[in-house]
Amino acid sequence: MYSRDIRIEFNHCDPAGIVFFPRYFEMVSSQVENFFRHAIDYPYERMTVEEDHGVPTVHLDTDFRQPSRLGDLLRFELRVRRLGRSSLDLHHVVRGADGSLRLEMRQRIVWVGPDGRSAPWPDWLRDRLAAHLEETA
Repeated sequence: MYSRDIRIEFNHCDPAGIVFFPRYFEMVSSQVENFFRHAIDYPYERMTVEEDHGVPTVHLDTDFRQPSRLGDLLRFELRVRRLGRSSLDLHHVVRGADGSLRLEMRQRIVWVGPDGRSAPWPDWLRDRLAAHLEETA
């Protein structure tokens, strides 16, 4: 599991002071980018700018469990659930500092080449991703 904490800031919130739901998608996107940087040792600037590849999201399934508010400290957890030929299934869980479940998301990303089409994971990258594969609970 890869995890990191994110403090809810004013820019994440709607006028009522709770997280505006699209901001969760931005935070999860940041979580995936940081997973590739820190856990896989493959930063997006290398992947996208230098090598002209990418890992776009092709499916999201999200459950919003409880609201999060300005100032909350949230723990974002990312688990690798399935590694396909060109796809990767991720499970995200977001919890408050008290352990309360705020959000669950299932995400599928795919490896794409310079032509924007899916392609098999390179062997070296597949090996790094496979090292993080967890059994589905």
